[in-house]
Amino acid sequence: MQIENRLEWRKGMEELTLLGERAVQAKYELQRMTTEKKNEVLEAVAEALIQNTEYLLLENHKDLERGIANQMNPGLVDRLRLTKERIAGMAEGIRQIVKLPDPVGEILDDYEAENGLHIVKKRVPMGVIGIIYESRPNVTADAFALCFKTGNVVILKGGSDAIHSNEAIVNCIRETLNEQGVTEDAIQLISDTSRETAAEFMKMNQYVDVLIPRGGRGLIKAVVEQSTIPVIETGTGNCHIYVDETADLEMAADIIMNAKTQRVGVCNACESVLVHKDVKDALLPVLAKRLQEKHVEIRADEAAYALIPGAVHATEEDWGKEYLDYILSIKVVSSVEEAIAHINKYNTKHSEAIITNNYEHAQKFLDEVDAAAVYVNASTRFTDGFEFGFGAEIGISTQKLHARGPMGLLALTTTKYIIYGNGQVRP
Repeated sequence: MQIENRLEWRKGMEELTLLGERAVQAKYELQRMTTEKKNEVLEAVAEALIQNTEYLLLENHKDLERGIANQMNPGLVDRLRLTKERIAGMAEGIRQIVKLPDPVGEILDDYEAENGLHIVKKRVPMGVIGIIYESRPNVTADAFALCFKTGNVVILKGGSDAIHSNEAIVNCIRETLNEQGVTEDAIQLISDTSRETAAEFMKMNQYVDVLIPRGGRGLIKAVVEQSTIPVIETGTGNCHIYVDETADLEMAADIIMNAKTQRVGVCNACESVLVHKDVKDALLPVLAKRLQEKHVEIRADEAAYALIPGAVHATEEDWGKEYLDYILSIKVVSSVEEAIAHINKYNTKHSEAIITNNYEHAQKFLDEVDAAAVYVNASTRFTDGFEFGFGAEIGISTQKLHARGPMGLLALTTTKYIIYGNGQVRP
């Protein structure tokens, strides 16, 4: 048995190596491609997704059946589910990317140094981008489109929950690439969904230039800790909404309902609400009734618990929890300062919002809350590449190096210095 396992591992390693070698070969073809050709291919891919809607839904149904049979969290089932509308949305996202300017080749600086060297700084592709993600088949199409537009090859490692969906989308894309006379290896999917293969993929730094994890806290932590490839860390979303004492309470309730219940299984959904003590009596009973109509479980501190029938007592763990479910924690605070301190202690630096009519409180919140996206009087659900005008996103970065917030085309490029001389040598 040990010999058989060793042979399987060796076979898997050989397949990964072949994937990496093909990706490196493909990246040079993509880097030479014109913007016009890239846009033509992306238009064809968008159309192919629409034309293959029934096939994609059939394969997605296999994943949904298994997920439901395995008692998958309803929020994660929603993330996994494809519909005709969501497939159309994937195609529209690709078409939006087509309309965006191609950042590759942009000149960022151009000057002559004192030594006579003519120095140009230009934007160039990363090369080969690896993405490890969970339960979100739309990531497959979004990642390809963003990487392809920026001249990057992408290697995808999806989870077992969405393997049929991911394979179907990749099949459509690769078939279209072939029809367009472009290397199919512009996109590759690692079909082995095991953790062992994922661990080996994280060490392929001789082939992969950057690795982007998209998923839950456990996945992101594993990639950050184990990868020998440079990582852009995308974040889990323990997102808060703070209702200030000057807030329009009807607006506050509407925003909270949208941020919590429009889609619960996404990283920009609200997971915790902070309410100023001066408006708790007027807001909380009304808000609680609306939330409970949507079957949201409320976990409250003592002050909120007293006003919400059916609530349960919140624990310390609740304040830092990304539920991805119909659960919301609520805490009463005495000031905007206390709200900011609580958020900065427990948040994941993703998206935070204040509902207020006080300009000074709004500015204080915007300046002092440590997050990639900070809102005044709007839902956290807008932290999204499509909503920000990026066409789609490769992920939402919660780190502070290279990229932060929704990552579109610019985040998938790096820079190169081009230097022209006429015989200079350094003294």
